[in-house]
Amino acid sequence: MVVDGASSHRSKDLQVPKNMILVRLPPYSPELNPVEQLWGELREKEFGNRVFHSLGAAIAQTAKGLNKLESSPKSLQSLTGWEWILKSS
Repeated sequence: MVVDGASSHRSKDLQVPKNMILVRLPPYSPELNPVEQLWGELREKEFGNRVFHSLGAAIAQTAKGLNKLESSPKSLQSLTGWEWILKSS
């Protein structure tokens, strides 16, 4: 399993099954972690210059943005469909 440097992925309490190997990404490597591109797109398009009055409102805005990405496969592929990923499948 490929993991980034999130604290939950480095925790001493993390129990990794014996049949699984963790492959850690180098520090700050967004080009190797496509979800970083998605979060960046959501932050820019759905959260820029906005204040949410509740967690529920922020979650609803996240869902709205994810639905937009889902409905536009070409946009989604332009963010995450890097050559090394497409060749690996």
